[in-house]
Amino acid sequence: MAQVLTDRRDIDFVLYEQFNVEEFTRHEKFQDFNKKTFDLIIKEARNLAVKEILPTYAEGDREGVKFEGGRVSVPACYHRPYKLLREGEWTAMIADPDLGGQGLPRCIAQAASEYMVGANYALTLYGYLGHAAGELVEYFGTNKQQALFLKKMYTGQWSGTMQLTEPQAGTDVGALTTSAVKNPDGTYSLTGNKIFITAGDHDLTENIIHPVLARIEGSPQGTKGISLFLVPKIWVNEDGSLGEPNDIVCTGIEEKMGIHGSATCQMSLGSKGNCRGLLLGEENKGMRVMFHMMNAARLDVGFIGFICGSAAYMYALNYAKVRLQGKDLDKLTDPDAPQVSIINHPDVRRMLMGMKTHTEGMRSLLYFVAGLFDRQTCADDGKEKAYLQGLIDLLTPVVKAYCTDRGFDICVEAMQVYGGYGYTRDYPIEQLLRDCKIASIYEGTNGIQAMDLLGRKLGMQKGTVFMNFLQEVQNTVANAKEIPILLELAGHVEDAVNQLGEVALHLGKTALSPEFKVAFAFAKPFLDVVGDVCMAWMHLWRATVAVPQLEKLAGSLEPAARSAKAVKNKEAAFYEGVLQSAKYYINTILPETRGKMDAIKQSDAATIEIPEAAFGG
Repeated sequence: MAQVLTDRRDIDFVLYEQFNVEEFTRHEKFQDFNKKTFDLIIKEARNLAVKEILPTYAEGDREGVKFEGGRVSVPACYHRPYKLLREGEWTAMIADPDLGGQGLPRCIAQAASEYMVGANYALTLYGYLGHAAGELVEYFGTNKQQALFLKKMYTGQWSGTMQLTEPQAGTDVGALTTSAVKNPDGTYSLTGNKIFITAGDHDLTENIIHPVLARIEGSPQGTKGISLFLVPKIWVNEDGSLGEPNDIVCTGIEEKMGIHGSATCQMSLGSKGNCRGLLLGEENKGMRVMFHMMNAARLDVGFIGFICGSAAYMYALNYAKVRLQGKDLDKLTDPDAPQVSIINHPDVRRMLMGMKTHTEGMRSLLYFVAGLFDRQTCADDGKEKAYLQGLIDLLTPVVKAYCTDRGFDICVEAMQVYGGYGYTRDYPIEQLLRDCKIASIYEGTNGIQAMDLLGRKLGMQKGTVFMNFLQEVQNTVANAKEIPILLELAGHVEDAVNQLGEVALHLGKTALSPEFKVAFAFAKPFLDVVGDVCMAWMHLWRATVAVPQLEKLAGSLEPAARSAKAVKNKEAAFYEGVLQSAKYYINTILPETRGKMDAIKQSDAATIEIPEAAFGG
């Protein structure tokens, strides 16, 4: 397997040139870091990924998770790299060092994760879930709970899960039936069943801490009556030592299309009447606490979709450069013409260009959102923090749904570049495609994300947050207009942004009308066009950074001068690639987006009007 997980030059461009993350080191929280330290951390993450994690990718997929004698075991090859993840403090990179983390800016942690998650996300999930669940303890737990659980979860000594889903209560969390009864000692006895629990049981850590949603007896029905509990696999004594096994067990694992190394468990709580948990936060306020983890998880899942696509693109690009097949088009009639690498064929270049532009656009968008968190950390002004939080909230469903859909699309296209070989296990694409698909289903299906965008996020603060987003794009448009070579591209993005504003207004009004079901039938297309406009925004932004550098290197922005320099100079070639990506996306893909927006604005009601019987079957 070629060791091409991601594009380090593009990571550096996004970090240091597009978003200038070095500025965060001026803040007290990040003052111990500098660019040299950041680069070293990313380099070490790559070394660990390539040398230790990547070799487990295919092996772990083929061995899979086993459930025997009531015990769950992960692929044997996972144990060493998991130990190294722990020892290197990679399981909680953004957490406070005093709690077992590295205290990194989120942007840098994301860059390191491109390598480790890209190498085998089924493996890294075991460590990262401990951090995700640990954040709930840090933000909502009592001092005693923090002392008992936090550091061991952040360091990966103990792992974690997120237990929401039940057979009758997936998206409709309020329909859950898991119950809790308060005991005289302040603990709670839980009874119920959960399904689809990632890392619900395994043999990588000595303990697993489960945040579990349940309803305390007598609490209201629906989400208003849900509480959250910490339920350890092994009970934790007052002094922090491990006690007896708790009555929470895995009753089976799912046989899945992909991520075979990830234990997706069916869990039983209290089957023997002795499952104990600790209330986390307040009674009946469990959804508020759990949404903190769910929103973070949605961003993480969007990142997973992206990194699967990024890895697939890098593999396909490498393959296209070395795979000889057919003659060059301008020499088809020459019987003596040699075979050429398939990257010379226009249709292969079309596929690669589509993969390249979506990969780069998603990377910039994901780092932009990560940077919003870092900017919040560095902000002193409450209004600025609120402004940044509004953008995070708005973009979370977009990142989750758009990046998982486009990441999967890239995997499909990468398989097409490989041809028949891509469909075999000889190359990693078929596994990437299988592993990627779950991302559009995880943490609320993408249709649910679209409903969240339309039903909740579009109207936040009476539409002010969405208008702030549009203004952010317009700011980039204004900057691009100052660069003559980008003037036309900026105009196209400006037109698309204005059209998006019109479509959002139309759909928002329709959602509040008697025709609201028609509006929600177009929620997913609306999310897709928001994502498309985000891609155009990011590409235009990238181009405003790259063009001045390209002009310095080439001495001119004339196409001939740029092309000649790009052949000889890797930096010029990179910046030329940024410019060409912007041109391709804005001139080739964005017009399709505008057509989609026309369809949304028309809001044909056929989806709602068609009788059920007319679907056929």
